[in-house]
Amino acid sequence: MISFTSPWVLALLVVPVALMAWVWRRQRGRVAMPFDHGEVISPKYWPTVLKMCESLPVLLLSTVIIILAGPQKMGVPQAKRKMTNIQFCVDVSGSMTANFGEATRYDEAMKAINGFLDFREGDAFGLTFFGNAFIHWVPLTTDASAIKCAPPFMHPNKPSRPDWFSGTEVGRALKACHEELISRAEGDRLIILISDGQSGDLMGGQAEAIAEQLKKDNIIVHDIHIANETVPAEISTIAMITGGAVFNPTDPETLLSVFEKIDQMQPVEMERTVGEMMDDFSPFCLVALCIAGLFQVSLLGWRYNPW
Repeated sequence: MISFTSPWVLALLVVPVALMAWVWRRQRGRVAMPFDHGEVISPKYWPTVLKMCESLPVLLLSTVIIILAGPQKMGVPQAKRKMTNIQFCVDVSGSMTANFGEATRYDEAMKAINGFLDFREGDAFGLTFFGNAFIHWVPLTTDASAIKCAPPFMHPNKPSRPDWFSGTEVGRALKACHEELISRAEGDRLIILISDGQSGDLMGGQAEAIAEQLKKDNIIVHDIHIANETVPAEISTIAMITGGAVFNPTDPETLLSVFEKIDQMQPVEMERTVGEMMDDFSPFCLVALCIAGLFQVSLLGWRYNPW
């Protein structure tokens, strides 16, 4: 089915209709010539052929009007990647400067995050640094370059880092990430928490309350406890209630495999989109070119002679 962006333009088709009626209904004038009683043979087909040739410009005008009306057709529905909104929540307290392999816990965590970005192309990523306070360093975006450039600026051993990032308040950070994720209506929601310590603001039932709110808004929390100590029970509770997992890597290689595991747990999904309206000029332009070509051929010698 064909639709038009400017259907009102089709009202102009009344002009070529009137011209077509005039071409086929008019009576041609005749001129008397001084033939002495010569026998006149009336042509049978040429008058019709000549009228058809005269109709070509009118048909061309009709086609131009249709093109000006903006013909459209429904495009074929496409399958597109279903986006996942992933918020990295990274601890930058002083303990993240502890050795982890050949570098610090913070360095290896950011290195693993950057590797994860490469094989999750098409998702939206955000980055939140936290200690006793938090900062949304990178808002949710499909351009991951800002995250890849972030590590040097909030390194825990950097003198310019504010003092209020020296502690660990996971609860406050998760609430902040929650607010960031619910602002995005499209796609799944996921928090990857990377920390190495206890959090006092999850005690006294706060962990369960935060987890229930995250679950209500369909936000999954995966926790990566990047330390040799046992994962705090409160953080494990949050991951369990939201449908996430808890990981406790002991070396950089294991940390990289953790992100591979998370990628497998959050597989890429495809969704069918509704076909969009698309311009459909091609067939009408082709018809117009054919009509114009036929009219040019008709001008090579087919003329009406009034005798």
